[in-house]
Amino acid sequence: MEEFYTIQGEGYNSGKAAYFIRLGGCDVGCHWCDVKESWDADMHPLTATQTIVEHADQFPGKAVVVTGGEPLLYNLDELTKQLKARGIATFIETSGAYPLSGFWDWICLSPKKFKAPRKDIAPFANELKVIVFNKSDFAWAEEHAKLVSSDCKLYLQPEWSKAAEMTPLIIDYVMNNPKWEISLQTHKFLNIP
Repeated sequence: MEEFYTIQGEGYNSGKAAYFIRLGGCDVGCHWCDVKESWDADMHPLTATQTIVEHADQFPGKAVVVTGGEPLLYNLDELTKQLKARGIATFIETSGAYPLSGFWDWICLSPKKFKAPRKDIAPFANELKVIVFNKSDFAWAEEHAKLVSSDCKLYLQPEWSKAAEMTPLIIDYVMNNPKWEISLQTHKFLNIP
């Protein structure tokens, strides 16, 4: 769908320069999604893997974040293999609803209630990031925290449109459950993509 060089705005790698590759196509259907234009893959022309890799290699930050839509709708082995061959670190953000493919330096699992993740992806997650839209999302977060490894970073992130309401609840939750940390969409505060 799009490619751009920016600053990672969320989660563990927040604040780091990265080249974002947003793949078109998603059937998870989060009603609060901020890139609904990514859902229909047919709306976005295909781009050759080699072209994407060449674009990513032009920037000084040698890290790529593959996101969507839902990136695991596609087999990402060849893309990540070519990126790694050029010394570019590979990161993915996925709902985990599809089989894991690709060779990753960092996997951010962000499970969604609309289409639950596969349980076989959770053990590979380096980061679990749960979007908090309502109070029931804390229980959802705890369910998935049981599935990831003990060294997986745990994040609660307020859904942007409900941040004023949910952030105080997240703060209290993290203070009472310090295994969790808070993730904010800093790129939105900074007004960058």
